[in-house]
Amino acid sequence: MNNITTITANAVWDKCLSFIKDNIAEDAFNTWFIPIRPGKLNNNVLTIQVPSKFFYEWLEEHYIKILKSALQKQLGPDAKLVYSILMDQKSQGREPFTVRIPSSNKEKPKPQEVDTPINLQAGKMMNPFVIPGLQKLKIDSQLNHNYTFNNFIEGESNRLARAAGRAIAKRPGGTSFNPLFIYGGVGLGKTHLVHAIGLEVKEIHPEKTVLYVSTEKFTQQFIEAVKNNNQNDFIHFYQMIDVLIMDDIQFLSGKAKTQEVFFHIFNHLHQRGNQIILTSDKSPAEIQDMEDRLISRFKWGLSADLQNPDYNTRLSILKQKLENDGIEFPDEVMDYIAQNIDTNVRELEGSLNSIIAQATLNKREITLDLTARTLSKLVQTARKEISIDYIQKTVCEYFKVKLEDIQSKTRKRDVVQARQLAMYFAKQYTKASLASIGTQIGKRDHATVLHACKTVKNLQETDKTFRGYIEDISRKIAD
Repeated sequence: MNNITTITANAVWDKCLSFIKDNIAEDAFNTWFIPIRPGKLNNNVLTIQVPSKFFYEWLEEHYIKILKSALQKQLGPDAKLVYSILMDQKSQGREPFTVRIPSSNKEKPKPQEVDTPINLQAGKMMNPFVIPGLQKLKIDSQLNHNYTFNNFIEGESNRLARAAGRAIAKRPGGTSFNPLFIYGGVGLGKTHLVHAIGLEVKEIHPEKTVLYVSTEKFTQQFIEAVKNNNQNDFIHFYQMIDVLIMDDIQFLSGKAKTQEVFFHIFNHLHQRGNQIILTSDKSPAEIQDMEDRLISRFKWGLSADLQNPDYNTRLSILKQKLENDGIEFPDEVMDYIAQNIDTNVRELEGSLNSIIAQATLNKREITLDLTARTLSKLVQTARKEISIDYIQKTVCEYFKVKLEDIQSKTRKRDVVQARQLAMYFAKQYTKASLASIGTQIGKRDHATVLHACKTVKNLQETDKTFRGYIEDISRKIAD
């Protein structure tokens, strides 16, 4: 690097820093901008050196707008930013090296203009995703371009759902997977998967309108439509979508009017051969306070569950994330994380970010000791996971009843009460399905478990003594 280039890059970066410092908090400036070093300037492209890929990602996610403004102020509207990331490989006995990554500035999928039905005027029709009054109806897919199939690791825990998603992307509405109903616990990748399906549909079939919407947002839009007497426009808007993706459909529970309007939208789309994709934290049979006719329709296509990833899948997820980040971890560290963080994908990736952050901000090498200390609380929580067997034993000890009595067919009042409480707590403290809970507690069916949970809730609200039982047992289970 010659001196003129260095001076020029330094001068440009110093002016950028001056602008940034005036516009963000001092702590944030010291943490995220002081460690940056200017690299080289080539025409309108400034290269800056950052300590790690984590650092680069944080800047891109939180400060890209101010970086862009500062750079354009110095180099004009065509200014570009490139990150040079120093990869410290001392823990592997290797020399440091750098990787260069351009600032993404990646745009979201562009909104589509669609033809409205002949009997509607596009200028007057309500689009619940935009401020009313626009002359052309544009539909933004609301898809996150980072959630692709390329970074969704396949494993035993998600193979069926992933395969069905790829089939749908090739022929939306043309497979027997309509609707596709994906269910599973928190952080297992439901939202990631449906965004991946939507993005691949857009890539293969750019003419199709794809829309991702959370059920909560859908409900809010419907309430606004009712308030403004625009229900028909609301329904017509959703009936125009080729691929409708609704996230967290269980939040329709108890909302009778919203369920009714969704029922009509669902019917219209399905009859036209348009694709419907739904996610939920429960299977269709386990969703409470939902109209039977909707539950029945949820079962028309394919219901696929996402389960906790096994060790090999967890290891693959870690390897892919580190590869994307341009970082290497010792094998023993990778094994430790995969062995101990076994709850869900979100916590797995979060643990990785925590370790990288600790190593980066404290200028420490990534070792097994650093990893164990950083993840100590997460690991303790994972190891303390409560089982149905433990719940049954705790309830039996509290009421002085035998475990075999709970498992038996007896209808003695004290045993029935203990059995129902065990089912209730199993639903509260575990991720097991109602069917699984029933199988483990006396070989009952899911309807019996559902009835037990409702009975306990009713007694909790009306019987002070019973409420005391629940509080006491809760403390014992959580201890």
